[in-house]
Amino acid sequence: MKITLITVGKIKEKYLKDAIAEYSKRLSRYCKLEIVEVADEKTPDQASEAVEESIRDKEGERILKYIRDDMYVITLEIAGKMLTSEEFAKKIEQLGIQGTSSIAFVIGGSIGLGKDVLRRSDYALSFSKMTFPHQLMRVVLLEQIYRGYRIINGVPYHK
Repeated sequence: MKITLITVGKIKEKYLKDAIAEYSKRLSRYCKLEIVEVADEKTPDQASEAVEESIRDKEGERILKYIRDDMYVITLEIAGKMLTSEEFAKKIEQLGIQGTSSIAFVIGGSIGLGKDVLRRSDYALSFSKMTFPHQLMRVVLLEQIYRGYRIINGVPYHK
């Protein structure tokens, strides 16, 4: 299985880069992992909804360039479906059984995802009703993918 993380913005903090590198290394035994960073747009303070929509659309165009037709696309959205780690593992496993060879997880920028990206999404996933920094979300997502593969393979992993 190939897993692609398509994310808006760069990681600046060393501790987050270190955590991403660690989970990327751990995942290498289970899947082929690619992390794609697309440029983010500067959002002015007190931006109007029209300006924010324009920003989401620009970031969305960049995201869509990396999404192939054969990819199963999972977008991270506050309004998405919340799953337990076991349900998440089952989702990944079922996709593989059904013949999906490539999953793209999409993490938007600080003001969310554009409408074209949301339309292309095959599944909306939520980790919480809370808002998380999109850079931290990358670490959380990688950890859950790793945990999912451990569950799929029946290998113990701390709870």
